[in-house]
Amino acid sequence: MTGSPRSRTPLRIRLLAFNALLVFLPAAGVLFLDTYEERLLADQERSMVAQGQALAAALSGRGALRKEEAVRTLVELGQRSGARIRIVAPGGTVLADSSLLGPRREPDAELPTTADPNEPWLYRLGALPFRFYRLLFGPPDAPHGTADVYRAGQPVLGREVRAALAGRYGAATRISSGGQRSVTLYSAVPVVDAGRPVGAILISQSTFRILQALTEVRIGVFQVFLASLAAAVLLSLLMSRTIAGPLVRLRNQADALLDRRGRLQGRFEISDRRDEIGDLARALETLRGRLDEHLGAMQAFAADVSHEFKNPLASIRSASEMLSLAETPDERKRFLDVVQREIARMEGLLTAVLEISRLDAETDDEDREPLALAELLEGVVEAQRLRSGRPPRLRVADSDLRVHANPERLTQVLENLLENAAGFSPEPDSVEIELARERDAARIRVSDRGPGIPPEHLDRLFDRFFSYRPDADGLPHAGLGLAIARALVERAGGRIEARNRPEGGACFELRLPLARAARPR
Repeated sequence: MTGSPRSRTPLRIRLLAFNALLVFLPAAGVLFLDTYEERLLADQERSMVAQGQALAAALSGRGALRKEEAVRTLVELGQRSGARIRIVAPGGTVLADSSLLGPRREPDAELPTTADPNEPWLYRLGALPFRFYRLLFGPPDAPHGTADVYRAGQPVLGREVRAALAGRYGAATRISSGGQRSVTLYSAVPVVDAGRPVGAILISQSTFRILQALTEVRIGVFQVFLASLAAAVLLSLLMSRTIAGPLVRLRNQADALLDRRGRLQGRFEISDRRDEIGDLARALETLRGRLDEHLGAMQAFAADVSHEFKNPLASIRSASEMLSLAETPDERKRFLDVVQREIARMEGLLTAVLEISRLDAETDDEDREPLALAELLEGVVEAQRLRSGRPPRLRVADSDLRVHANPERLTQVLENLLENAAGFSPEPDSVEIELARERDAARIRVSDRGPGIPPEHLDRLFDRFFSYRPDADGLPHAGLGLAIARALVERAGGRIEARNRPEGGACFELRLPLARAARPR
């Protein structure tokens, strides 16, 4: 059994790809941490500016800045700020520095000299694809200055300080000293007196803690990603074992179901699973069983046909041999009559075999239409009257009954039943046909007053090639008429059965589902 290249894609790989995709989608959210980082940096800068403005407001309007007053102001601040605050006089001289007044929340001296060696290996592993993405698709970083101009003992005259001393707000971003990956944000706010700048408040703060927090977030996300990936792999393996494996076994069993000659030789294992795969396995085994029964019925039918043809052929062969030895015209006529009778028998048998073979090959999509049963039965009775001159008696209890059926096929069934009943009745007019409603079905009953059906033959009456005619009229009977009738009725969605009447004779009952408009409300 072969399939297209697309259908040969292993289900295991599809399951793994699907589960892995569900894992990578949330992991891609790490890329949005850059936006989160930008917001944190903006919030940090606004906080620094607010602190500088508050401190500048406290020092403004007092004349020239004095070192004692600047130091006292920072001492009164109580080191509650997480940033480094410097009060700068004109010329860049540092009057007060919060880093020299005691420990702070984030002293620059306590920052690690380098961050890269201390990065966890798990972070470096998870950052590789994001670094590669930023290298290929990310915009280049803007060049930064250096923090070396703010060494102790030297004037503080960076561009942001010069802007503040000129009466404007100044800001700068510089790479942190010591080779750190973080940067240091600088904000300078002017201190004014009588409308002229008398100094500047310089606030600096490293972004190392922001980067450290983001690193922890990335590590946490990557750990969740690894755990989810492992769960996806295990789930894929489990699904492969419980889904792909049984499907592969079903495929192998289907491949081994037929031999080279097309005969059934295998079977599907009966599964006790209570899911869709178990239902599929049981449905396939049921289908195999029905196919086996159908093939068996076809083989039996072929054997029965062969057997039925052997008898007339044997009679024809014997009569032909005797015909060559006949001496009188009467003997030759007798043997010719035997040959003609057997040929007629074979023609009738062949016609019935072709008919029932055609029924087996047909689908259930034959043309059907709403039929008024009363009108159809009247037509059948009239045709019987024209043929025999003595039609059966018709009784209609409900003339509004309609069914969906093929009119030609239903007429064929009724004529078959009437001819069969007439063959067993002592008088042609003793056959009765009755139409009545039975719940949601139309019941057609064909009765005769013949000898009835032996109880041992009731179950075989509709079998192919079965014929019971103790008082044969010399005409050939293939034993397929009732089998054809049952096949036609079942194709129309009905059923047919035979029984003996208590008062004598046989009765055939045909039930067909009513058309929707004819059902009682």
